[in-house]
Amino acid sequence: MDLDGGNRRVFNRLGGPSAASTDSSSKHQKVCYHWRAGKCNRFPCHFLHRELPLPSAPTANGSDASKRFADDSGLSGPAPRRGPNFNNNNNHNNSWGRMGANKVYRKTEKVCNYWVQGNCNYGDKCRFLHSWSLGEGFSMLNHLDGHQKVVSGIALPAGLDKLYTGSKDETVRAWDTNSGQCMGVINLGGEVGCMISEGPWLFVGIPNVVKAWNTQTNQELSLSGPVGQVYAMVVGNDLLFAGTQDGTILAWKFNASTNSFKPAASLKSHALAVVSLVVGANRLYSGSMDHSIKVWSLETLQCLQTLAEHTNVVMSLLCWEQFLLSCSLDQTIRVWVATENGNLEVTYTHNEEHGLLNLHGMHDSESKPVLLCTCNDNSVRLYDLPSFSERGKIFAKQEIRAIEVGPGGLFFTGDGTGFRVWKWAEPIAKS
Repeated sequence: MDLDGGNRRVFNRLGGPSAASTDSSSKHQKVCYHWRAGKCNRFPCHFLHRELPLPSAPTANGSDASKRFADDSGLSGPAPRRGPNFNNNNNHNNSWGRMGANKVYRKTEKVCNYWVQGNCNYGDKCRFLHSWSLGEGFSMLNHLDGHQKVVSGIALPAGLDKLYTGSKDETVRAWDTNSGQCMGVINLGGEVGCMISEGPWLFVGIPNVVKAWNTQTNQELSLSGPVGQVYAMVVGNDLLFAGTQDGTILAWKFNASTNSFKPAASLKSHALAVVSLVVGANRLYSGSMDHSIKVWSLETLQCLQTLAEHTNVVMSLLCWEQFLLSCSLDQTIRVWVATENGNLEVTYTHNEEHGLLNLHGMHDSESKPVLLCTCNDNSVRLYDLPSFSERGKIFAKQEIRAIEVGPGGLFFTGDGTGFRVWKWAEPIAKS
């Protein structure tokens, strides 16, 4: 997200139907670059506080090519493309990306820097956003500050009225879900790489160890074995899996008789750090800094397949129905489906303009599936599935690395200062 609108100099933009126009009222006019950045406080200002029209563009093959540009929409440019593996004759699912061109057009996608500081003088007339989100159907309920660095994990243990956040500031904070107050801070002595909850257990990955807390009994355990940072964790088939900096996936099994976790396996196949894990269809999927995805059997813990279509770090994985979704710093989301022989192949590729950090799925208030994906431009995109129609966008001051879904249409996003609470609006009753 561009909070300051860039540091562009004042420049001339010729109006009228052609650059050769001799209309003196527009030929030498200049657009105020302070206004472009949402910062101009001069009144009156000697420069324009509006855009001059662009010269007419030639059409291609008789088509109106200029329709690709939207007036101040912030979404101008080529129409979204289907992935290279999309095939109308494919029997997997022909609806992926079919509505991808249905974007929500709007005036701008830059948050006003003066509004962020609380002193924008333009109010509703400001051409920049005075909101942390775009789109309908959801809204922000609260913003809870406290962490000094980026929030890297959010968890809601079952049966509690508490939410936990972990951060690279080496702390875990507990929050009362009713009042929004911070109930306590745990200093861990290491950056939190990830955090999940399963039943009453809260698991926190930090360098060289996984911390486990039973939130009902207050029992605390330290699971040793990881080498370097623990970047990802997931629970499947009664095993806790952790992806570590040295490329290993460690597994522990809970022993009810001793009320402890015992090492169960060590999976070695990735060449670099494992940064994403997900379980689905009796499989464990792992994404790595080595650009690959590994498919593991949950029963035998053997590697069944290596997926190498991504060209950068595979940051996040998500299972949705019979599909596997993966996102990467290569600016793509790939949708995978099993073929007749059981191997996965790409059935659709969605392209973004920025690297992708995290995927999370949920249902809106009308039970429609929605994909939330965080990008490294400090934003979250919301898309309908499977169409990838745009639903909205969420902005932040700093990078958003954590998303978690709560009950009753709630969801949470964590950034560099704390986390925000969002909720889908209740559906309007039909008369």
